[in-house]
Amino acid sequence: MAYDTILLGHGSGGQMMKRLIDELFFECFGSPELVAGNDAGVAELPPTGRIALSTDSFVVTPQFFPGGNIGRLAVCGTVNDVATSGAQVRYLSCGFILEEGYPMDDLRTIVQTMAETAAEAGVRIITGDTKVVERGGADGVYINTAGVGEVPAGVALSGAACRPGDVVLLSGTLGDHGIAVMSQREGLSFGTDIVSDAAPLNGLIAAVMEAAPHVRCFRDPTRGGLASTLNEFASASNVAIEIEEEAIPVRDAVRGACEMLGYDVLQVANEGKMVAVVPAAEADDALRAMRASRYGENAAIIGRVEELASGAAPIVRVRTGWGSTRVLDMLVGEQLPRIC
Repeated sequence: MAYDTILLGHGSGGQMMKRLIDELFFECFGSPELVAGNDAGVAELPPTGRIALSTDSFVVTPQFFPGGNIGRLAVCGTVNDVATSGAQVRYLSCGFILEEGYPMDDLRTIVQTMAETAAEAGVRIITGDTKVVERGGADGVYINTAGVGEVPAGVALSGAACRPGDVVLLSGTLGDHGIAVMSQREGLSFGTDIVSDAAPLNGLIAAVMEAAPHVRCFRDPTRGGLASTLNEFASASNVAIEIEEEAIPVRDAVRGACEMLGYDVLQVANEGKMVAVVPAAEADDALRAMRASRYGENAAIIGRVEELASGAAPIVRVRTGWGSTRVLDMLVGEQLPRIC
């Protein structure tokens, strides 16, 4: 690449933009659908009649943080969103908004990370877009990704499908990503490394679906954390959910950071964790499948779905180690700005 930083000409549609696309995006992503250079990537999907489609935009600052960067975040976030539907994720698109003056070496690192993460997840990036804005018009780089996958026949997962007696599982420790990004941004040190948990979880989801064929739903607890996810389930299914505080896996360093900063770890963002609700009869099998997966070694059963009392509103409760209970509300406002 002949330039050390992004220039406005890299978004002009001319030769500079073509070189950026050819020598960076095509070189790193390399799928035949993308390299064909058409306005849309055309790819095969088995004729099941149903696909899952999701899109997300990533504006995290800083773009590099312990355990990853905005590129890994962009691929993992969309892969996981599509996979929660039970779909086999196949293809991604990516759109870049680049600020004039952004270092080319940083962009290459981000793009290479995206390529590596897509390969890990078993998906291909088949189309994209690039725009460049003037200095001050963006915060370095923003990325939009969209993903599409095939939904197998008979699969219909939904947050509205939770039933009293069902069991709630969590695939690993909470709060790692949110605290890692915040500590990098603010220059804080907690005496031990806290790294982002950003990871593609489509393999873990597939393993749980095989082990627990009647799984009700999956959700990745990103912004708003576990609290928002469980409240969404409770509201959609018109149930109560009670979780055991002592059963929830949290790293000691993350717990200490949250206590020091006044955060509730149940409301802190995650980018490589999955919540699943399964029938009680399949809970142990689902847990074994999670723990056998690459990113699920710390998985745990953390609670149950309960029937509401007559006339009561959906609610999420936390049973503490002292035997008392407290209501777990959704986050009000913004706790950790720009974590994804």
